[in-house]
Amino acid sequence: MKQKNNKLLYILVSIVVVLVIIAIIGKKAGWIGQGGGIKVAVEKVSHRSIIQKVTASGQIYPVTEVTISPDVSGEIVELDVKEGDSISKGQLLLKIQPDFYQAALEQSEASLNTNKANVLNAKAQYAQAKAQFQKAKSDYDRNKSLYEEKVISQSDWDNFQATYKSAQASADAAEQSVEAAKFNVSSAQAIAQQARDNLNKTTIYSPMSGIVAKLNNEKGERVVGTAQMSGTNILTIADLYNMEARVDVSENDVLRTAVGDTANVAIDAYPDKVFKGVVTQIANSSSNFTSETSATSSASTSTQQATNFTVRIHLLRDSTVQNLFIKKHIKFPFLPGMSASVDILTARANNVLAVPIQSVTTRIDSVKGKKQATTGVKGKLQEIVFVNKNGKAQKINVTTGIQDDEYIEVTGGLKGDEQVVTAPFSAISKMLRDSSMLDIVKKDELFSDEQKNQ
Repeated sequence: MKQKNNKLLYILVSIVVVLVIIAIIGKKAGWIGQGGGIKVAVEKVSHRSIIQKVTASGQIYPVTEVTISPDVSGEIVELDVKEGDSISKGQLLLKIQPDFYQAALEQSEASLNTNKANVLNAKAQYAQAKAQFQKAKSDYDRNKSLYEEKVISQSDWDNFQATYKSAQASADAAEQSVEAAKFNVSSAQAIAQQARDNLNKTTIYSPMSGIVAKLNNEKGERVVGTAQMSGTNILTIADLYNMEARVDVSENDVLRTAVGDTANVAIDAYPDKVFKGVVTQIANSSSNFTSETSATSSASTSTQQATNFTVRIHLLRDSTVQNLFIKKHIKFPFLPGMSASVDILTARANNVLAVPIQSVTTRIDSVKGKKQATTGVKGKLQEIVFVNKNGKAQKINVTTGIQDDEYIEVTGGLKGDEQVVTAPFSAISKMLRDSSMLDIVKKDELFSDEQKNQ
């Protein structure tokens, strides 16, 4: 009887031990309970409108601005504008001391008149030489027959021939002198015209309507003309009513940007307003581009610089901007150099399937991944999401489209009724596998657990 009891006790203990082992293994494998699965948050696939944006920053500049540099050098003797003045096209801006250029014009005109007189003198000499040639030719023709009839001597005939040829040469020379005198007149006219132009250039008029945005010189200062080196930048005229944002867009985003794209422009000076704009120009080369000849010398510095492309965005004169002009104390709402950040709206998709961006990850194709381990051949990267399938993770290959800051368009792979895993990203990118057990919790609970673990 005692042996039977001991035997029964052993059997019961063995059963209990087996059950405990099964319970531990089952819990870890996710067969029983919910605590053994990977804690994740899920969200149902939804239909959304997605607007893809390219974000960049830069500064505000006038769409049109002109720097005024004189063509001639000298002292500013008259300055009719000051910084901030509104001016119209053709308005007088300044005058440079004209005395030197006036004297040069008078001298060149005197030289021109002298050359014109020389032409008249040359023509008179030509007429005289031509008359002498005609007389010599008549004498030559008349005495030629007499010589042939042996009426005059050989010496007399030789004198008539020499006189004829000399008169002909003198007439030709006089004709060439007339042509040379005409060329001298043309040269003198060009010099006089240049002197006249230089004199006219001492008076500078505005080439456009706008605002004197910058004034670098004052009356009495000497300036250098563009004929000598780069010249002096006296002032800058800008149209401050038409402004643009010039921003640096990274090489990853510039190909997604196109002329005509709309943009939202935020300017630091107006923190509570967003202005509308349109992309008008995209640079064809990066802002830190160097030519092949200088690439070697600048290689060490260029590798440390980000590759950006300048994009220009014209600010639209919509009602928001118009309201700024109404305020009397604001003469120009946008001033050159103001800081701006923009969101360029590069694409839009309405009512499309979308999932949170962090739900999409990439994995190497499992079959090709095995080949990679043995042959070294890289497998094809695939975009995937994990969906909740009766408490287990199901891997689904997807194709994606455009994205905004939070959601990405799914163009293939999902039907629209799935629950996709949205967090944590560490689980989505590394831990989850097809058929992994899931422990679904609320997102705030998930992150609170992570904070506790930290």
